Amino acid sequence: MGYLAESARRVQAAASDLGLAIEIRTMAESTRTAEDAARACGTTVDRIVKSLVYRGATTGSPWLLLVSGRNRVDEPAMTSRLGEGLIRPDAGEVRALTGFAIGGIPPFGHASRMEVYMDEDLLAHPTVWAAAGTPHAVFEVAPMQLATALNARTGPVR
Repeated sequence: MGYLAESARRVQAAASDLGLAIEIRTMAESTRTAEDAARACGTTVDRIVKSLVYRGATTGSPWLLLVSGRNRVDEPAMTSRLGEGLIRPDAGEVRALTGFAIGGIPPFGHASRMEVYMDEDLLAHPTVWAAAGTPHAVFEVAPMQLATALNARTGPVR
């Protein structure tokens, strides 16, 4: 496996706790954006998982939206799907909620418990790539295994 940063080791441990067998890969190139990650992983941007953190406008509870790299979240449409509006927290709050910096946020292993909603477009692929705690670390996973492990609700985000 080679050297893993401390934050990537936390992701590896969280995956193990969830029963997910993943192999974290540290890339020479940045994987900070979906486009960067697709290039580094040799795949298409629609197979990249963006982990986007929001707060519920009514409850203040954190939400994690796992979104295909090619999609943008339609926040008004998500209001009806989630039962409340969404507010984007600033980078400091995202780091406090997740324990990770933007550009390396994994889909699990966070400092705070979050409800998870997964973009149904990710389920069209046999595997997808997600961040593993740093802007250079990624892992590949079957999207249905990820959704099941996280007890994620699935549906459209657009």
